[in-house]
Amino acid sequence: MGAVYRLAKRKDASGLYDIRRRSILELAPPTMPKAEAEAWALQLTPSGMEQKLRELEVWVAELDDVVVGWGAIRGDMLEGLYVAAEFAGQGVGAGLLDRLEGLIRDREFPSVRAEASSNARDFYLRRGYRAAGPQTPKGAWPVAKELLP
Repeated sequence: MGAVYRLAKRKDASGLYDIRRRSILELAPPTMPKAEAEAWALQLTPSGMEQKLRELEVWVAELDDVVVGWGAIRGDMLEGLYVAAEFAGQGVGAGLLDRLEGLIRDREFPSVRAEASSNARDFYLRRGYRAAGPQTPKGAWPVAKELLP
């Protein structure tokens, strides 16, 4: 059975924080140095996740009633996409991305933009995104994808 997608609820905050933190620590290396991934993860806080839930449209992917990934959008911007490390490579991220792109397309935005981390850049490029600028000072790679009807 495939994933079920729903809007995140406030009670999801702790689990979403944990998915993001573990995803960074377990999946970012070897495409980024372990120390860099650890420094990134140290910047995360549970209150930061609560803020995302207030400010962004956050969707979760569930398998058998367990949240296994989440993504966030604001306007035409993908603000984050994370999958629990144990579910990486099983289509959860791709399915969630399809859902978020569909929402953005339904709102009649011509494209979707994102800033990909080094470890996620190839994931986006394989799904039709193109480079949209040089690496930012924070290490993100701007990418964009045209959304055709």
